[in-house]
Amino acid sequence: MENNNDRKFTEQEQVRRDKYKKLVEQGKDPFAISKWENTTNLTEIRNEYDKYSKEELAEMKQEPVKVAGRIRLFREAGKKAAFVNIQDENGQIQLYVRQDELGEEEFEAFRDLDLGDIIGVEGTIMKTNHGELSIRVSSYTLLSKALRPLPDKHTGIVDIEEKYRRRYVDLITNPESKKLFKNRTKVIRTLQHYLDDQGYIEVETPILQPIQGGAAAKPFISHYNALDRDFYLRIATELHLKRLIVGGFDGVYEIGRIFRNEGMDTRHNPEFTTMELYIAYQDFNYLMDLTEKLFRLTSEAVNGTTKINYQGTDLDLGKPFKRIHMVDAVKEATGIDFWQPMTFEEAKKIALDKGLKVESHFSDVGHIINLFFEEYVEDTIVEPTFVYGHPKAISPLAKSNVEDPRFTDRFELFIMGREYGNAFSELNNPIDQYDRFKAQLEEAKAGNDEANEMDLDFVEALEYGMPPTAGIGIGIDRLVMLLTDAPSIKDVLLFPQMKPRDNNQSNQTNEEETK
Repeated sequence: MENNNDRKFTEQEQVRRDKYKKLVEQGKDPFAISKWENTTNLTEIRNEYDKYSKEELAEMKQEPVKVAGRIRLFREAGKKAAFVNIQDENGQIQLYVRQDELGEEEFEAFRDLDLGDIIGVEGTIMKTNHGELSIRVSSYTLLSKALRPLPDKHTGIVDIEEKYRRRYVDLITNPESKKLFKNRTKVIRTLQHYLDDQGYIEVETPILQPIQGGAAAKPFISHYNALDRDFYLRIATELHLKRLIVGGFDGVYEIGRIFRNEGMDTRHNPEFTTMELYIAYQDFNYLMDLTEKLFRLTSEAVNGTTKINYQGTDLDLGKPFKRIHMVDAVKEATGIDFWQPMTFEEAKKIALDKGLKVESHFSDVGHIINLFFEEYVEDTIVEPTFVYGHPKAISPLAKSNVEDPRFTDRFELFIMGREYGNAFSELNNPIDQYDRFKAQLEEAKAGNDEANEMDLDFVEALEYGMPPTAGIGIGIDRLVMLLTDAPSIKDVLLFPQMKPRDNNQSNQTNEEETK
């Protein structure tokens, strides 16, 4: 037995440990059991037998079923019978347990089980007088002893922070959480199936990268001892995926983890999941149409419809998404017309007159335009909207617009004030790309810790020739939030990053529900 002298247990935890010790002394250690063979599961039982009446089940010739699950409800029916609910991945079913079936000794041992214990049972299917589908148990095996009690079944985990810290308990006690994460998988599978059907190839690229690039974000830094140099956890998959387009793939995508050393709130987690897709011989207009399709397909997969409600607001993903140039969006919101030619100093004065903070690394009118967009426009967008035409100064990897090279062929998708995707016609001119990386280095010197570094290997790749290419990144976590009406990114991450809890919190536990 473990030595727990350094731990303090609640009364219920100590009772459970005493029960476990007694089982060990009797040679019935449940943790020594390594395997249990189910013949079916609770969903299949309901699908196969729920249509029959009590009488039909009683007369039916049945092969015994073997299933396993966690005890979630226990109520005695006198001293010689009990009704117990067990739960597996997909739901619950009632067990009907009788002393004359198990024998007196085994029945008494069964009565000593606790909520949360995992058992395997064998028996036949029946219905009670109230018509509830049940398993009449002929034998059982204790497969795992729950040494810590579950939260009260009615209140669940009261502290929302504990819901995220102890996701395993949340999944046990809250069927909606389990459903949400199954829907997350549906979103990812829907994206994969559609993109695969289009002939695009799913790939994997390095997480540890020697160059900070592919996005404007602050990286996590790790030291690689074998090379005695610092590496970054990737802030984007972009630059490696575009190398594959150079290598001759017509379409590649990756769904994977991204790491950014930034703040945590309801929209941000330091590690999150994106889908990045790059398609040769297409432009950003093609990606607008594709993005609309992907959002509709995933919504239908999760909700069966393109009409959703997010945090009280009705949205119809089936309608064409609005499209607006960033400069026009700013003009609509503020009356300021950044289409007019002006110097950086003139634009800076306009911003200062509005009380906006002009960062030290700003050096172009494009920085000011983006500042105005973020201040006056972004949070006001409700319906799905493609904002396009980002200034060249804030888009170091995007192709310049032919008609007005101050801007790029880039868009971001906004819904309810949040960005859901970022896409552009990719810059494939290696000379221009080199110059833009140099401009990013100047921004870094001026204090922008999110600026890209010089990636000479990527420039060399472009020198071999990359065809016209369109690329997009979509935030999987935010998409799942939207489709499942989740208010926080922590709700759609199985194990989100959390601030450390104090010692008093770490020793707290929920009281066991009463049998």
